[in-house]
Amino acid sequence: MNPSKQTLGWMYQTMVTSRIFETTIEKIYMEGKSPVFNMANGPIPGEMHLSNGQEPVAVGVCAHLGPEDIVTATHRPHHQAIAKGVDLDRMTAEIFGKATGLSGGRGGHMHLFDPAVNFACAGIIAQGMGPAVGAALSRKMQNKPGVAIAFIGEGAANQGAFHEAMNLAAVWKLPMICVIEDNAWGISVAKAAATSVTRNDVRAAAYGIPGHYVAGNDPWKIYEVAGQAIARARAGDGPTLIEVETYRLAGHFMGDAEGYRPKGEKDGLFAKDPIPAMRKRLEADGTFTAAELDAMQAIADATVQAAIRFARDSAEPRPEDALTAVFA
Repeated sequence: MNPSKQTLGWMYQTMVTSRIFETTIEKIYMEGKSPVFNMANGPIPGEMHLSNGQEPVAVGVCAHLGPEDIVTATHRPHHQAIAKGVDLDRMTAEIFGKATGLSGGRGGHMHLFDPAVNFACAGIIAQGMGPAVGAALSRKMQNKPGVAIAFIGEGAANQGAFHEAMNLAAVWKLPMICVIEDNAWGISVAKAAATSVTRNDVRAAAYGIPGHYVAGNDPWKIYEVAGQAIARARAGDGPTLIEVETYRLAGHFMGDAEGYRPKGEKDGLFAKDPIPAMRKRLEADGTFTAAELDAMQAIADATVQAAIRFARDSAEPRPEDALTAVFA
């Protein structure tokens, strides 16, 4: 299963959009936070988790999805939200805590919710597993189209919620796929120090479902494996577990000193940055010219800058709305 030229163009432009978005957000996030870092200061207070380097996972999977399909994501969600088609203006406003945000500024960047494209994320580890299984069950019970994708990190595969959800999805043969983004670090704990198996795809055997591992953060391979799993789910053949080797080019969160990384690790990861690698391959095989790829990057940059302007110009939430949309 090879992506078409149109799909490859979408994948590359979406990856670039995500990268430009995050590098822009990174600079804005640091406003007011120096010389002494205080995450409460600046136009974007609170924690910030960047997904730079993990973009291939989002586009390789979401290239097969439509608005009727459900995605649950993690505390590192920007690449997946952008790939799923979340409204970038309102997403940015939500990150800024503005009234025009997806949730009126109440959720911030770890709790993005866009029902128009069936996207949600949460800051609790493995929290999206249960909702993804529930969404897949609702589709099956109502005989409606749509598959559910739960994106989690490799550390989340050690949580009870992961095992419970995968077992239930397998028992009920639900249209659900769990995609594990293996960036080798659970915050500051190496995968090998916390996980009893080298690769989490082998855990699929415990549930009697297919398991796949994709090495090298390769968007073409991710697209192929995800396409097979999603087609299988749409055909009513049940869930699949996929683990993808990917790279976290930033710290766990903004302000992370990353003292736990071995010397030279990050230099090696930047040498494998998936965006320049994809561009090089697209040019080398003649899929796109340099000028065409430059044009995609220009569109991505303009889209991001427009979203930033929208967020900065949006109104702050009204104090009297603080208690609306909450449960008493």
